[in-house]
Amino acid sequence: MEFNLSWILLGLPLAFGLGWLASRFDLRQIRFENQRAPKAYFKGLNYLLNEQQDQAIDAFIEAVQSDPDTSELHFALGNLFRRRGEYERAVRVHEHLLSRADLSQTDRHRAQHALALDFLKAGLLDRAEAALNKLEGTAFETEARLALLANYERSRDWVLAAEIAHKLERAQQGSFGQRLAHYLCEQAANDLAHKQPDAARARLQEAIATAPEAARARMALAQLQAGAGELAAAQQTLLDAMTHAPTAIPLMAAPLADIALRLGSVTQALARLQVVYEQSASLDVLEAIVRLSASTPAASMTDRDWYARHLEREPSLVAATRWMAGEKFQDEQFHPQVQRALDHAVKPLLRYRCAACGFEATQHFWQCPGCQTWDSYPARRVEEL
Repeated sequence: MEFNLSWILLGLPLAFGLGWLASRFDLRQIRFENQRAPKAYFKGLNYLLNEQQDQAIDAFIEAVQSDPDTSELHFALGNLFRRRGEYERAVRVHEHLLSRADLSQTDRHRAQHALALDFLKAGLLDRAEAALNKLEGTAFETEARLALLANYERSRDWVLAAEIAHKLERAQQGSFGQRLAHYLCEQAANDLAHKQPDAARARLQEAIATAPEAARARMALAQLQAGAGELAAAQQTLLDAMTHAPTAIPLMAAPLADIALRLGSVTQALARLQVVYEQSASLDVLEAIVRLSASTPAASMTDRDWYARHLEREPSLVAATRWMAGEKFQDEQFHPQVQRALDHAVKPLLRYRCAACGFEATQHFWQCPGCQTWDSYPARRVEEL
């Protein structure tokens, strides 16, 4: 068959035209998809600003389906799932990101951190610990260590918590001396629960050396000494604690009064508490003074005199209720009912309140049971705040 050059000349323009049409179609399709993805993204952002999380999730899913290679959309979607408490879906999103071979190292670390947060929020502490440990040496190292610290505190693993706290302090990420002292006090409490007083005493001494200004270790040591019959040493430990941690004196007043009464020598403790009270009036210090004064025959002031003096310094429903308990009224037959009502009314005023979250309790906590913050409870009662 004879080769005809004219067919080639006719075919070239046809091929060129078909290629041009195909390119126009592809460009139009790409332009349409690119316009569709930003539209869905901005729609999701608008829903977020209006706090419509369900609609925002739907919009972001649409955007991800249109452009599955966009990692930012995956991060936004995963964070939304976590905020809504849908931790399983958040985990799937972030694990999908980590499985991508084309993910940059920065985004890989970011996805690892997000995955660890998913596990923490879901309460999967073992998996969270493994995920956080993979962030050592990355830009998320500090955040990971802080999360690990909270994780170990939550699981009451004080040894590992102390290890992380030391790492953070060496990295100059803050001072963790007081927190380390709390960890030692927790371990000392465990030692006492297992009948190991010598080990507990050693830990408390270490805690005092770690944070001399912390009140808890000295108070715990005084309690241990008093339990062992070392009353003079316990009293001296509390007096030293009052010097090193003056803001916690209201917490020490009652145990100091107990030890002084057991020791049969109230003069030194009473004198110290009176000096402290003159400097800064406190209900707990006042109650301790009243108890010690009642055991002193030569006391110049009665219980009611002390409460009346406190009322002269500052208004206090608690002090007024205590003063009225010893008063004689014309209608004395109604006094018990009135006194019972007043005692009930002042109970909320005698609570302690967390300065971080507002959680109130009848006892003082070194770590808030509500928000897990350390040293967030002032030593003063609600009425005095």
